[in-house]
Amino acid sequence: MPAYGLEELTMRIRHATIAAVAALTLGVTAACGGGSGDEAKSDDITGEITLQTWALTPKFTGYLNEVIAGFQAKYPGTSVKLLDQPGDGYAEKVLAQASSNTLPDVVNLPPDMALPLARQDLLADVSKNGDLSKTYVQGSIDAYKFTGLDGVYGYPWYLNTDLNYWNAKQFKECGLDAAKPPATTQELFAQAATLKGKCPDGYLMSRKPDVTDFVRGGIKILSDDGKQFVFNTDQAAALVDQYRDAYAKGFMPPSVLNSDYQGNSKLFTQGKVAWTTGGATGLADFERDNPSLKGRIAVNKALDTPPLYVQGVSVSAKSKHPATARAFAEWITNADNQNKFGHLVNIFPSTVSSASDGYFSKDDGTPGGKARALAFDELKEAKVLIPYEVNSDMQILLDQQIALAVKGDVTSRKALDDAVAKMNQMLSRQ
Repeated sequence: MPAYGLEELTMRIRHATIAAVAALTLGVTAACGGGSGDEAKSDDITGEITLQTWALTPKFTGYLNEVIAGFQAKYPGTSVKLLDQPGDGYAEKVLAQASSNTLPDVVNLPPDMALPLARQDLLADVSKNGDLSKTYVQGSIDAYKFTGLDGVYGYPWYLNTDLNYWNAKQFKECGLDAAKPPATTQELFAQAATLKGKCPDGYLMSRKPDVTDFVRGGIKILSDDGKQFVFNTDQAAALVDQYRDAYAKGFMPPSVLNSDYQGNSKLFTQGKVAWTTGGATGLADFERDNPSLKGRIAVNKALDTPPLYVQGVSVSAKSKHPATARAFAEWITNADNQNKFGHLVNIFPSTVSSASDGYFSKDDGTPGGKARALAFDELKEAKVLIPYEVNSDMQILLDQQIALAVKGDVTSRKALDDAVAKMNQMLSRQ
């Protein structure tokens, strides 16, 4: 298990792997065919399959073995071999397996890792096995649908999302009501102006916009065929203009445009800004790092559309025992097994029926319990906000262009035009 916790792993998945996935896609393209796909396949739930997980042992070996034992008891004649890979270099390992036709039958894959494999017909379309929406929350299913492809290429396993955290003391001192914090981006701008008027040295906002803000605003990011970025629109420019104007009026710290910017979470913990975002356990983390915040933090749901962080399991299209692989993937992601996992670690199950488990859905009267219930409720509407085609290099490029616009060095439209032109060049090389 990596040094960071499972919740942090979930929320870092995209940043840690997407560049590697993009760089190695061509390696998969060049090496398809042969292997187990040439052998006779059984439609019976029987035989030996391999489950590959990502950095879950030794901490969760007992849990995984229990899940496997339950499956083997339900389906006599089956055998599941557990193979866990280290956290570092996982993307490269998976794509090397795909290139050599040694991809395990059931593979723990976040959606961005599944994408290049799905494009090469190396993953099974699991939507053919029934109505997934009866079992999993819709956003987690949509996470495994890819532009230009039909079908769903993974079963959602465990999820996470973000909440808003507000400094209630600063709210009270600066003319705001912590019981009625912003629920939308537009309300954020309005309350940032109020706070600045009452507390000239204070800040509510402390970040510039990125692609997630465009998605929240209903701005189209990609063309229908997924081959071009198209978010250089008047609507997107108007949103960046709002941030530019807010920055000019002093609603945000000057440091948000610096290359050494610490991030709003760090500034919030230091008591320098009144808002940040974080997972359901964020409250405990903030209070641990700054005990003076204890009892002074208000929490509500994420602005506009909540973000969704997804882990799942995909089924190899070349499995010798596809029925067994599908059955096990459904088994490890069923409500009972997911609920048990969610009680062990700070993640949320992707199953609809998990709402009946009060541990996730009920506010137990504690600050942490309230945050957990709020975050779980968000999952019904949460979505993946960063298209998988937007890799880390593109995010850096866009961030640089938006910084120029927010600073006022270029118009917002020019910044977006330049970003889209360069990002399309990068996209054409993937």
